[in-house]
Amino acid sequence: MKKLILFIFFFGISATGFGQLKSYSFEEIDSLQQIQKRKIIVFIHTDWCQFCQRMKTTTFRNKEIIEKLNSDFYFVDFNAEEKREITFNNQVFKYKPSGNNVGVHELALQLGTINNQIVYPVLCVLNEKNEIILQYNNYLNPKSFIILMNQLKE
Repeated sequence: MKKLILFIFFFGISATGFGQLKSYSFEEIDSLQQIQKRKIIVFIHTDWCQFCQRMKTTTFRNKEIIEKLNSDFYFVDFNAEEKREITFNNQVFKYKPSGNNVGVHELALQLGTINNQIVYPVLCVLNEKNEIILQYNNYLNPKSFIILMNQLKE
């Protein structure tokens, strides 16, 4: 009976706590970089973007990707239409309305604009000094994302 209870207890913990992708806020990243320097991968998306949602349900649920992101990078899951003010890198960024219940966050524009436009989803990779080292605006399947992470780790 004790073994059964222990099994259920540990299975319950592993099913809910382990194997989940850790996502940080920009404010947390500022503090974490003081403790341990890592590259930051920012996934910039919207709720209405089909390719963004597909990456969430495929790429970011892949066990190998979750393990690599959690151990080697700081990951930020960032909705480009976030309405709250965000302080990052000693700067305050705000939501910019552009119409009736439509707009984009200044930080999404700063990190996700490529060739004067933002197209979702966007992966923005920052180095340990919060400088942009890579921007990619397209769907990445799990295999391609693993290759990208391995290149970033080198």
